[in-house]
Amino acid sequence: MDIDVIIPLYKPGKGLFSLLDRLERQTVPVGRILLLNTERAYFDALDGIRDLLEKYKNVEVYHLTKREFDHGHTRRLGVSRSKAEIFVMMTQDALPKDSRMLEHLTANLKGNVAVSYGRQLAGSTSSVLEQFSRQFNYPRESSIKSAADKERLGIKTYFCSNVCAAYRRDIYDKLGGFVEKAIFNEDMVYAAAVINAGYSIAYEAEARVLHAHNYNCMQQFHRNFDLGVSQADHPEVFASVRSESEGMQMVKAATTYFIENHRIIKIPYFYLQCFWKYAGYLLGKHYRSLPAKWILACTASPDYWLK
Repeated sequence: MDIDVIIPLYKPGKGLFSLLDRLERQTVPVGRILLLNTERAYFDALDGIRDLLEKYKNVEVYHLTKREFDHGHTRRLGVSRSKAEIFVMMTQDALPKDSRMLEHLTANLKGNVAVSYGRQLAGSTSSVLEQFSRQFNYPRESSIKSAADKERLGIKTYFCSNVCAAYRRDIYDKLGGFVEKAIFNEDMVYAAAVINAGYSIAYEAEARVLHAHNYNCMQQFHRNFDLGVSQADHPEVFASVRSESEGMQMVKAATTYFIENHRIIKIPYFYLQCFWKYAGYLLGKHYRSLPAKWILACTASPDYWLK
């Protein structure tokens, strides 16, 4: 089985070395590792990068400017450079938990399954809010989702994070791949195309990566503004499934979690985060009614709007 790994980069740090080392130790061999780096100066400034490229002959680097980067276009570019029958999308801050991550991630890519995604675990420095978020979104049990689950799962049917996800190239080409232009959510837009075309998505709980962010309230606001924009731009995907009900389920589950784990003191800040997340999301959903200067103040991706 031929597998390439595609990783967009921006201001990479020493964590990139750990990621490449762990990919090279996988039980399933990796073909090529394609690094799509935004702004060459940041890449060249990383101490030890030349030695790393000398060490790993299967690593290829493609440089883009910040204005050229796009969540959809950049990933399409990476896929176009690959000829593998399976390609794996990752982000630079996701680390395989063990040497069997790729083995588990690709095990079910057969039959009707078009894409699979792994389980994200919070790290030792993650906040209790982030720990809960990872547990809520990435449970211990694996599952396979199809169109038959829309009524039960709602928008979660389309959830498929390309922080760590494997794709069958034959189906990817058939469905047209990632959208060309995307501020966010290119993975879910493609996942919706998979589901609506009659294919399935596998969630592989044993394919584990360490990946978490301790976002503050304003970072959550900006991130969720872009999330709302992406949903407004793709009504064909999101108009028929509501995100708000999933958000309310998370609030209720988190409240119970904090109470049961004697972390009641965290509840007020969690509610404050929820307020800013929803405010950002709601403004993003209605971005077409906002002045341009408001959009630039709200977004986490100003270069997207300045292209």
